[in-house]
Amino acid sequence: MSEHVDPAAVLSGAAHAHIPGWGADLDPADRPAYPKERTPPRLDPAPRAATPQHATVEVLHSTERPGLTPVFGTTLPPKGLSGHLRRAAFRHSENDLRHWMTLLLADRVDVVEGLVDDLRRGHLPNLFTEMGGRAELAHNPAGAARKAVAVLAVVGLVVVARRWRHRRAR
Repeated sequence: MSEHVDPAAVLSGAAHAHIPGWGADLDPADRPAYPKERTPPRLDPAPRAATPQHATVEVLHSTERPGLTPVFGTTLPPKGLSGHLRRAAFRHSENDLRHWMTLLLADRVDVVEGLVDDLRRGHLPNLFTEMGGRAELAHNPAGAARKAVAVLAVVGLVVVARRWRHRRAR
């Protein structure tokens, strides 16, 4: 048969007074973290923005959130093939590998789109400098030499293959 427990005794701690050490930290002077405790607690909810930011361009957001956050970035809206890939990625949940792998692919495609856009505008990008070639020479000359040999080998193979194909076509 169960024994009736007085709720007031439970709240006051009298119901557990028979347990050795019960309530030892009830006195603030006995609490180890007492001098550093704050009232109110440190993690108060952040205040909401008085007026939420309005979207003037397409902003992609997670499927886990019902809408946009109060503040968001609009500097680079999705565009081109990389934008289509990003839209496809955001159709999946963030705990789905397809979401992150598609975003990685979209980043790589965006780099190629940027290079094509530079060439279309007549700007020849300095890939050696932009990809850290000077730093590679200064801090890893052996690695830079290996990469140079690999690039020369690939270029040499392409030249030989084109000559061979040109001779066969005659």
